[in-house]
Amino acid sequence: MFNKFEDLVQQPTYKRKLKINSDGNDDYTYVLPEYYNKDCLCYGQKIKTKDGEKIFPAIKKAIYGQPDLWEINTNQVECFNTILRNRMSRLVRKSQCHPKCKFALEDALYLFQFHWNFMHQIQKNLTPAMLEKQATKIWSWGNFLHAQLTFVN
Repeated sequence: MFNKFEDLVQQPTYKRKLKINSDGNDDYTYVLPEYYNKDCLCYGQKIKTKDGEKIFPAIKKAIYGQPDLWEINTNQVECFNTILRNRMSRLVRKSQCHPKCKFALEDALYLFQFHWNFMHQIQKNLTPAMLEKQATKIWSWGNFLHAQLTFVN
């Protein structure tokens, strides 16, 4: 996953740091330094805990750099994960439609990603791809299915 992420993101510098927020999963703490210089990162965690029914206030902490603790938030990622689980039966917990093949799951995720970025309107007549200047029109399934593919060697 980080290999693709690294290809899409411009390399951070000391002046233009890469800002990353996550939950309390410590895996990122070990993986991020393998791809980026720690001095070029601004990484913070929002750790949520609960004991049975009792939910404790979230703890925000800086891992690398000096992230603004007020800006550390995971709500957008959690919201998107919920949308993925609601719209892709392969990702629903305890589902009979579990992925039987890694490639089929990857293909389903790529289709959903294309739909979300090029077809799903988040503002009136604007998709995420249009907001990021990656597309000039809202795609339909007909456009997608009839698009001529070009292969570059």
